[in-house]
Amino acid sequence: MTRRWAVVVSDVVRSSRRRDLRSMLGPRLRAVSAAHLRQKVIRLPYAVTAGDEFQTIAGDLSQLPGLIYDLRRRMRPLRLRIGIGIGTVHGRIRPPVNQLGGQAFEFAREAIEEAKSSHTHLEMRTRFRSDHEGFDALANLIYCLHDALVGDPSEQQWATIDAYLARKRVDLAANALKISASTASRNLKRSRFWYSLETIETVSRLIRTTFS
Repeated sequence: MTRRWAVVVSDVVRSSRRRDLRSMLGPRLRAVSAAHLRQKVIRLPYAVTAGDEFQTIAGDLSQLPGLIYDLRRRMRPLRLRIGIGIGTVHGRIRPPVNQLGGQAFEFAREAIEEAKSSHTHLEMRTRFRSDHEGFDALANLIYCLHDALVGDPSEQQWATIDAYLARKRVDLAANALKISASTASRNLKRSRFWYSLETIETVSRLIRTTFS
């Protein structure tokens, strides 16, 4: 059976308004690449392919939802639009990623273009494309609802999320930030963090069921 890969293509929303984009994008991508390679959620470092756009090949397909969330978390304050293509890749998986091709790259390009062309009243920030229409329809619906619900957490909320992910306990996160446990809990709730965890788990199961 031919292996399916996931290509992740991302660009920065409203990048033309950021004068500091060039100085910010490179260092952040290097830091995220190091972290994600260490966690084995990507196969190749993130590489800028054009202007504000960058891409990679993910590791295991079921890790995609966690990868998407962590990419947004680590790349803040930059707001990302992400297209994911699931399919075959031609040849050997090796850098540079922009020299590779195949079905997964074509699907990822279609996904990011769909996200870019979305109507203003329905902003698409996460888009999937594969050869399985049923999966695409369901995954895109889930993420359409998730992204609309979560929106853009405040920096204080993100800081609480960072602390919680590092310690896995609300009270320890609160101690690290020198805030009360009730404030930490409120920050997590208002950031819709628990909804995000549920989305990650649900779509991970959907991917395993569909593509195993």
